[in-house]
Amino acid sequence: MDANVSQIEAEIARLGALDSLIQEASDDFKARQNPEGEWLFELEPDATITAEYIFLHHFLDDLDADYAALEPKLASFLRRIQCDHGGWALSHDGDINISASVKAYWALKLAGDDPDAPHMVRAREAIRAGGGAAQCNVFTRFAMALFGHVPWRAVPVMPIQIMLLPQWFPFHLSKISYWSRTVLVPLLILQHLKPRARNPRGVTIEELFLEPPEVSRYPMNATASRIGSLFVGIDKVLQRAEPLLTRLNKDKALDLAVDFVTERLNGENGLGGIFPAMANSVMAMDTLGYRRDHPRYVTAMQAIDRLVVHRGETEAYCQPCFSPIWDTCLGMHALLEAGEDPEGPAFRKAEAWLLEREITETAGDWQVRRPGLAPGGWAFQYRNDHYPDVDDTAVVALALDRAGNADTAEAVKRATDWIIGMQSREGGWGAFEPENTHLYLNHIPFADHGALLDPPTVDVTARCLSMLAQLGYGREHSSVRRAIDFIKREQEADGSWHGRWGVNYIYGTWSALAALNAAGEDMSAPYIRQAVDWLRAQQRLDGGWGEDCATYEPERRGEAKASTPSQTAWALLGLMSAGEAESEVVRRGIEYLQSTPREDGRWVEKHWTGTGFPRIFMLKYHGYAAYFPLWALARYRNLMRGNSRAVAHGM
Repeated sequence: MDANVSQIEAEIARLGALDSLIQEASDDFKARQNPEGEWLFELEPDATITAEYIFLHHFLDDLDADYAALEPKLASFLRRIQCDHGGWALSHDGDINISASVKAYWALKLAGDDPDAPHMVRAREAIRAGGGAAQCNVFTRFAMALFGHVPWRAVPVMPIQIMLLPQWFPFHLSKISYWSRTVLVPLLILQHLKPRARNPRGVTIEELFLEPPEVSRYPMNATASRIGSLFVGIDKVLQRAEPLLTRLNKDKALDLAVDFVTERLNGENGLGGIFPAMANSVMAMDTLGYRRDHPRYVTAMQAIDRLVVHRGETEAYCQPCFSPIWDTCLGMHALLEAGEDPEGPAFRKAEAWLLEREITETAGDWQVRRPGLAPGGWAFQYRNDHYPDVDDTAVVALALDRAGNADTAEAVKRATDWIIGMQSREGGWGAFEPENTHLYLNHIPFADHGALLDPPTVDVTARCLSMLAQLGYGREHSSVRRAIDFIKREQEADGSWHGRWGVNYIYGTWSALAALNAAGEDMSAPYIRQAVDWLRAQQRLDGGWGEDCATYEPERRGEAKASTPSQTAWALLGLMSAGEAESEVVRRGIEYLQSTPREDGRWVEKHWTGTGFPRIFMLKYHGYAAYFPLWALARYRNLMRGNSRAVAHGM
C-alpha cells in the first residue's frame, strides 16, 4: 500500500513539473507573437542562398554603402558555417556538397577574402578533391555562366520558345512544380539574352577547376535509363540548334515570359515568395533594361532585402523565404493543446491575422488542372496568392475549427471545399497542385536537382485527412476513403512512412499515424502496430529520437547523429496517436524533453529537421524547437489526466 502511495505521489510531482514547463514554454511562445498577430521564426538555409545574394549584388554592380556595410557580415556567416572537412554542407554537420562549397568559396572571394587565407585554401582543396567546380549542379553552373566562369554549353539548353509549347506537349510549364516554374521562367529570359555579370571586382574562380573550364566536361543528369540518355541526346541537338532558335518566334516567346513574371511579381513578397525566383526576376529585369528606379525593380529588390537576417553586429544571412503562416498555425495547435483560451487576445489576434490572408480571389496556377474550383486557402509566406499551399491550408483549417470560434466557419468551409477539389487521382495530395506527376521530366538535364515535380505525398495527405476527419467526414466519403488507401499503399516495408517535407521517416510516420487515428482506423491493426514498432525501435539511449538529413539517400536509412527535440516530439505524437501514452517508451521521451536545455524560449536543437527538397536543400526551422516539444508535452499531460479533448484531434 505504501509503495502505491509513493508511486502516486511521484506521478503527481512529475505532472506538476510538467505543468510548470508547459506554462513556461507557452508564455515564452506567446511573448514572441508579433504585434500584427503572427508568429515568425528564422528559416535558415545552407550557404547557397547567402552566396547567391552576394552574387546578385555583384551581377548588378550594386555595391552601394548599405551593401558594403552588409557584405562583411554575410562573409562572416559563410566562414562560420564552413565544416571541418573544408567545404560546406547542406545541413549542420553534414557531408561536403560540391555545389554549396563552390558557391560559398566564390562568394567569399567576391567579398574580398584572400584566396591564400587558410580557410580558403582548405575549401579549395576540398572542392578539387571532390571533382572540382565542373561537377556542380545546373543552377550553380548557370550562375557561373552568367559571370563568364564557364561556357554556356555547361548548362542545358532551355530555349525561350518553351513559353509557346502547347499543354499537350511532353514538356509544359503546367507539368512542373510551382517552385520550378517561377525559377525557370526568368532563367529562360536570362539564357535567351545571355547577359554578362558586371562583376566590378573582376573575380574569377578558375582555381576550382581541375582542367580549364573551356574544355571541361559537365554532367547533364544522364540518369541510368533510356529516357535519361534520350534527353541528353536532345540537349546535344539543341546546343547546336540554339543559334537558329534564338530567332524563331523569339519576340512572342520573350513577351510571354515577361508577362508571366510580371503577373506573379507578388509585390513586396517577391516572385513565388522564394529567393531563387526573386533573384532571377531581378537579373532578368536588369537584362531587359529596367531602370534601377523602375517601380517593379525597386519592389522586387525590396522583397529580396527583407529576407536578410542580422545576427548581432557581426553576422547576417539570407533566408530562402518567410514561414509566418506555417509558424502561426502550428503554434496555435501547440497553444490549444497547452490549454490556451481560444477566446483570449493572443489567439484571437492570430485568427484575425490569418483570416486577412486567406486567398479567395486569385486564379492560381493550380486552376490549369482544376478549372472552376473556387480558391480558399493559405500560402506559406506572408503573401503568395498565385500559390496557396495545401499543407498550410489544412493545418490552418484544423486550428480554426479546433478553436471553435463562429466567425471562422466560412473560411474553414472554403478551405475544405478547395482541399477536396485539390485531391489527386491517386488519392493523395501534393503541396501546391494536383496531378503534378509527370515523372519522366525528372530525367531532363535541367532536373539534376530531382525536385522538378510536386507529386502527392504522405505527409501532406495526412494533414488533409486529419482535417476532413476532424470536420466530421467519415470513411463513407470518397476523399477520406481514397486518402486512407493512399497512405496505406505508401507504407514502407519496415512499417514507416517517408517524410517529404520534414526529416524524414519519423516525420512521415507521425503524420500518417495521427491522420489514421483521426480517421477512425483500428490502431491495433497489424500495419499500424508495425509502424509503432518501428518508432519504438528508433528511440535512442537518451530517450529521444533523431534522424539525419542523409537518410534521404536510400543507402543511409536509419542514420542519426543525435536526438533532437522536434523529432522527439513527432515520434511522441505519433506513438500517442496509436495509444502508447502510458508506455515506458513515451515516458522516456517525455523525460528527454524535460531534461533538454531551453534558450530564448526554445529547446536547444543544433541538427536540422526541415526539408526543402530531399538530398539537395535542407532547412533549419527555428520555430520547430519552440512549438513541437510544447505540443507533445501538453498532449501527454492531457492524455495522462484523461482529457478526452486531446484524443479527439489527430494531429
